[in-house]
Amino acid sequence: MAEVGLNSPLLQPEHFRNSPPEAQLILDIEVDGSGSCDSLSSVHYNYPAVDTSEEHNPFHFIGAGSFSVPPQSPVDPFRNYTPDIQGLYEWLKILVCIPIAIVRLVLLGLSLAVGYVATRFALQGWKDKQNPMPKWRCRLMWITRLCSRSILFSFGYHWIKRIGKPVPRESAPIVVSNHITFIEPIFFFYELFPTTVASESHDAIPFVGTIIRAMQVIYVNRFSAPSRKHAVHEIKRKASCNNFPRVLLFPEGTTTNGRVLISFQLGAFIPGLPIQPVVVRYPHVHFDQSWGHISLPKLMFRMFTQFHNFMEVEYLPIVTPLERQKESPVHFAERTSYAIASALNVVQTSHSYGDLMLLAQAAKSQKEKASSYMVEMARVEKLFNLSTLEVLEFLEKFLAMNPDPSGRAKFHDFLRVLKLKASPLSEKIFKFIDVEKCGSVTFRQFFFGSAHILKQQLFSRVCELAFTECDALRSGYILKQQLGDFLKPAISDTSEDEVNQLFKLFDSDDDGRISKDDFMASLRKNPLLIALFMTQRRHAMAR
Repeated sequence: MAEVGLNSPLLQPEHFRNSPPEAQLILDIEVDGSGSCDSLSSVHYNYPAVDTSEEHNPFHFIGAGSFSVPPQSPVDPFRNYTPDIQGLYEWLKILVCIPIAIVRLVLLGLSLAVGYVATRFALQGWKDKQNPMPKWRCRLMWITRLCSRSILFSFGYHWIKRIGKPVPRESAPIVVSNHITFIEPIFFFYELFPTTVASESHDAIPFVGTIIRAMQVIYVNRFSAPSRKHAVHEIKRKASCNNFPRVLLFPEGTTTNGRVLISFQLGAFIPGLPIQPVVVRYPHVHFDQSWGHISLPKLMFRMFTQFHNFMEVEYLPIVTPLERQKESPVHFAERTSYAIASALNVVQTSHSYGDLMLLAQAAKSQKEKASSYMVEMARVEKLFNLSTLEVLEFLEKFLAMNPDPSGRAKFHDFLRVLKLKASPLSEKIFKFIDVEKCGSVTFRQFFFGSAHILKQQLFSRVCELAFTECDALRSGYILKQQLGDFLKPAISDTSEDEVNQLFKLFDSDDDGRISKDDFMASLRKNPLLIALFMTQRRHAMAR
C-alpha cells in the first residue's frame, strides 16, 4: 500500500480510471419549482452526455446531434402588475371616484362625438389620399386634436410632463417611441398629428377608423410579406416628402409593461432617415397603466377611477444613420433601441409580438403560467427562420397533448397527437426531446427539438427522398397501402387503424392520396416524424 501523507490525494488516479461514469448530484436553489420533473425540483442529476450515436439518436441520419433548450426568460414583458383591485385604499378611492368617473365618461363621449364630426367634415370630398392633406383640411383637424387632449383629460391625464422638445420635421422625419398603452397614440395625435402605421383591422373600428384615415395612416398586415414591403415603401415615401406629416412608429409592434424593451421591427430603420426617439413613462404606485394581462374595459375603468394618472414624455436626441459606412437597418435599430432602453433604464429582450400571440393562445387554453409558453420570437426567427404562424402551429399541437398544470406533456399524449404507437423508435423520438430525462416534455423542449430537426441542411433532401421511395409506382402521389408498406420496417405490427391515422395526418387536403406538397408540408409541421423513414434513408443517402 502506498504511503499516505498530508499532501497525498484523498482519491488515487486509479480510482477514476477504473470507475464507471457516475451521476453527479447538484443542488440548485430555485424561486419556483413548478414545471420541473417532480416535487424534488431543487435536486437535479447531471448525467454523462447523452449518446448521440446512430443507435440511440433517431435523427442521426440527417446530421442532427443533441440540442439544448435556451433558459426561460425570467421577465414577462406583457404582464400588468395590478390587474386586480388590491388594498383598502384602492377600493375607497374607486368608491369616491365613481361620480367623477361618470362625468369623465360623459366628457369622453362628447369629445369623441365632436372629434368625429370635425374629422368627417375635414374628409368630406377628399379623394386624393396618395398626396398630402390640403392645409385647410389640416386646420379643421385641429378641432379633433383638441378633442383628443380632452379625451386624455377624461382618462385622468390632467397635465403631462414633457422633457425636451420635438425637433423640426426636416431634421428627423421619423419618430419612434416605446409603447405601453393606448394612451400614447392619442397623445401623439394631439402633439404631432403624425402619419402612423396601423393594422388593417383598425380601419373598421368605429370613430377610430375615421380619425386614422385623416392621419393618412399606412395600413399593414404583419403576416403578409407583400403588405410589409408596401408599408416600408410608404414609410420612406412619406418620410422623404416634407409636405407630409412626420411618421410615427412604435417599433416594438405591440404594448408592453414598460419594464423591459422588446425587439424592434425594422420598418422605421430601412429608409435610412434620421430618427428622433421618444420615451414614455407612467409613474405609479397603486395602478399599473400598461395594457398587458388586463382587458380594455377593466383598464379604462381603472383609469376613470383614479384621481390623477401620471405620464411623462421625453424627447431624446436624434439618432442619425452612420455616414462613413453603409449601416444596416439591424444595426441602426440596435443603436436606437439602446438609446431608448438607456433612457428608460430597462433591459432589452428578444420577445416580440409573436410571443404575445403565444401567450394569448396559452391563456385562451386556460393554462397556468401562460408566460412559460413564450420562446422569444425574435431570436427564434433569427436562428430557425420560422414565422410566428408556424410557431403557433407547434403550440397548438402541444396544447392538444393536454399538458398538466406544470406545462408538461406525457409520453402517451405525445404519441396520440403525432399518431404514433408505442415502439422502440417512438420512445427514442420522445427521449430525444426529453432533455431532462424525466418522462415528460415542456413546450419549449418540444418546439426547440422540432426546430432543431427543421434546421438541419439534409432535412428537405431526406423528405424528398422519402417521398420518392414511398411513391414506388412513380405516380406523383402516395396511397394508404404504399405508406403502410413503407413504414413497416420502422414500426412493426402497425394496425390498419394506426396506418389510417398517419395517412390522415399526411393527407392534408383529404383527397385520399398524399401529394408531394402534402408530404413536405406535413413533415415541416411534424419534423419529428422524419425518423419514421430512418431505415430507408440510410440506403438512400449511401447511394
